[in-house]
Amino acid sequence: MKFKIKDLKFDKNGLIPVIIQDYKTKDVLMVAYMNAESLRRTLKKGLTCFWSRSRKEYWVKGLTSGHFQYVKSVAYDCDMDALLIKVRQVGAACHTGNRSCFYRKIK
Repeated sequence: MKFKIKDLKFDKNGLIPVIIQDYKTKDVLMVAYMNAESLRRTLKKGLTCFWSRSRKEYWVKGLTSGHFQYVKSVAYDCDMDALLIKVRQVGAACHTGNRSCFYRKIK
């Protein structure tokens, strides 16, 4: 079966959660959302492009900060309702300046 973006299970807002992982270290860097168009842009350009739920616009990670995410692989889960994108991260993934958004521990 050939993969088609339309086969993914986007939520009622047309979004799908995306886990961003460093392709070498396997560190989870961030979680964001994509719609079908931002996924198309990501696949075409090889740079992550997300949909900003707060700003209601597309954003390519790194255009402002210089901290680009170069796509190495894209996978979907068994339910087709989440994506895992492995990237070569340049600089920090988190807007706080941390390499990962998951720098605070509960336990």
